[in-house]
Amino acid sequence: MHDDTVPDAVLPRKRRKGIYILPNLFTLAALFGGFYSIVMAMNSRFDLAAMGVGAAMILDSLDGRVARMTNTQSAFGEQMDSLSDMVSFGAAPALIAYEWSLKGLGRWGWIAAFVYCACAALRLARFNVNTGVVDKRWFQGLPSPAAAALVAGFIWLITESGRRGGEVLFLTWNQITWITFAFTLYAGLTMVTNVPFYSFKDIQMKKSVPFAVMVLIALGIAIINIDPPTVLFGVFVAYGLSGYVVYAWRKAKGHPVSVISTSTDEPDERGLHN
Repeated sequence: MHDDTVPDAVLPRKRRKGIYILPNLFTLAALFGGFYSIVMAMNSRFDLAAMGVGAAMILDSLDGRVARMTNTQSAFGEQMDSLSDMVSFGAAPALIAYEWSLKGLGRWGWIAAFVYCACAALRLARFNVNTGVVDKRWFQGLPSPAAAALVAGFIWLITESGRRGGEVLFLTWNQITWITFAFTLYAGLTMVTNVPFYSFKDIQMKKSVPFAVMVLIALGIAIINIDPPTVLFGVFVAYGLSGYVVYAWRKAKGHPVSVISTSTDEPDERGLHN
């Protein structure tokens, strides 16, 4: 009769599932940036609220890269990143815009803020579902950090212009309010379109570059320092329009305009390539 028992030392031990600290640390910091923005907006410090969204953007762009560089990607990290994005780039910009000027429009103000917030949630949900089928070089619709940058960037620009004591871009407060309304709706609705926006994910940071590239980077930093709110807002607007330019160019050339690259056989995805 054989003894089927196996010593405990021979049995393989189950590895405990844990959470990678480094990438999730960046994600939590980005979440704090969004939370800080909301708190500052409640205290009427809209300049700091806009900067909080900007800080969340920078931290959000780093968590994924850090995870890939350190080989610490995880499903938990992906879900955590989406939840953080919803707060920092969905709820926070909508609430900041509403507290800053949109509430002066009554129901139109909170409708615009809600449309932005709802579109951010829809965009993030679609991004999670389509991760495996979208061309990595392009975003399907305006990414939520860029949408937040359009709204928060405009608030930062106007707030800084007013602080300097001069005319606020020669606009009345009523005009500023309606421009905020337009930016909020534009950013929200563009998030849920199929318009392609360049993702910059194919840029290899480890590759060597010509010396001229470093000169251009230094020149860009110098230009930003001349007037950060104006220059950065100009960059945000240019990026926010770039997708429609690419869409129109592809349409005119007869090229596919969808960024869905591998799901043409799926019934739900038919028609996205037209």
